[in-house]
Amino acid sequence: MSVSRTELLRAQFELVWSLFEYHLERLEPEDFLWEPGPYTWTVRRSADGTCVPDWADTEPDPVPVPTIAWVSWHIGWWWGVTLDHARGLPPRDRTEVAWPGEGTPTVEWLRDLRTQWLAVLDGLTDTALDAPARFPVPDDPAYTVAHMAAWVNTELTKNVSEIGQLRMLRAAAAVRQNH
Repeated sequence: MSVSRTELLRAQFELVWSLFEYHLERLEPEDFLWEPGPYTWTVRRSADGTCVPDWADTEPDPVPVPTIAWVSWHIGWWWGVTLDHARGLPPRDRTEVAWPGEGTPTVEWLRDLRTQWLAVLDGLTDTALDAPARFPVPDDPAYTVAHMAAWVNTELTKNVSEIGQLRMLRAAAAVRQNH
């Protein structure tokens, strides 16, 4: 039996998403801003109440440990920009991506990104997968929409594992404190 590349990408994405749902269903609002160590990147409320993610134009060494809030904002940023590119829209700037806040608002935001991405995947043909893609590798004519879709699956896998590990570390730390 032959499977199209689109079906393969979607099956891979659905596997990653099922792993993500495991953690999304278990996240508590307090998990989002929990800092696992003294050197973290998080999302901070500014004086006007907006959420501003920590950022550096040049990645620091060592890289700060991100909070779940920061990783979830990061997912929203890169995935939103990917959706912009996939739809032929001007990509939004990082500073235009607002983090919705702790708990349900962010979980719903991430689930909505999933719905939008599935609509993009479902609209792709093998011919469309062969078209050049400018994101996340600009100015490389060999980089295709298929590469971009596979990158989404890979990047999401990495971010899901980060969120899962942070969630489990916080839960384990709470158990340790109670014993």
